[in-house]
Amino acid sequence: MAKKSMVAREVKRKAIVSKFAAKREELRGKIKNPNTSEEDREAAVMALQKLPRNASPCRIRNRCAITGRSRGFYRKFGLSRNRLREVMNRGEVPGAVKSSW
Repeated sequence: MAKKSMVAREVKRKAIVSKFAAKREELRGKIKNPNTSEEDREAAVMALQKLPRNASPCRIRNRCAITGRSRGFYRKFGLSRNRLREVMNRGEVPGAVKSSW
């Protein structure tokens, strides 16, 4: 089980990312646009740098929905390897079959 503070931090980061997503896209569009003047582009770069660091989506860490574990995370299920194994053994994942040979 991950520390509650780490899970809370990730929840907070997700909220900040969604809050600033439109602003980031607008600024990145100005920067990438070849028709933008140098002054406007430089102003957009400075504005993008002034946004909070946690507004960047690459700062979000995937965590297990049950335990909060960050390593061994399966995106398809949203669970870590440990919990995924337990859930699959109980037969709660549709389509997943325990292999035997």
